[in-house]
Amino acid sequence: MRILGIDPGLRFTGYACVERIPNAEPTLVEAGVVRLRTGTSVSARLLELERDLGEIIERVHPERACVEKLFAHYRRPMTAVAMGHARGVVLLTIRKAGVELSELAATEVKKSLTGNGHASKTQMQASVRAQLGLLETPRPPDVADAIAIALCEARRAEAAVELTGRVTSL
Repeated sequence: MRILGIDPGLRFTGYACVERIPNAEPTLVEAGVVRLRTGTSVSARLLELERDLGEIIERVHPERACVEKLFAHYRRPMTAVAMGHARGVVLLTIRKAGVELSELAATEVKKSLTGNGHASKTQMQASVRAQLGLLETPRPPDVADAIAIALCEARRAEAAVELTGRVTSL
């Protein structure tokens, strides 16, 4: 099963596709970042994000996608609003492609990979690198976050299969 992890943003949207083979650790198929042009309108960036994500979905053929849930810090409410725009386009693009969708909180992903639900970006990058045996640290951090989201979802899917003996929706 191929799982696409997405870390949405209006400047950088990280993505990663992992393949989960039963009773084996997930392997990385592809990872990268969609760099949206700054200095353009929000609507132009959202259109660019929809187009680029659609191309990624066509290329990697995921059966499932997982997107980071929205987190809002009271000191930066406008960040949550901007992130909400990007997440909306990501969610819509995934559903239009007919891909099963789930969402995970950042703290759940961080805890799954590092054991600490409040791990730093650097810790997440190091953990992703170590767990996949990568030669280089995934950069920018949005790529490592997307890989972590995909890995966490792949492990959740494997655990669901082990518990029920069949694939179920999470």
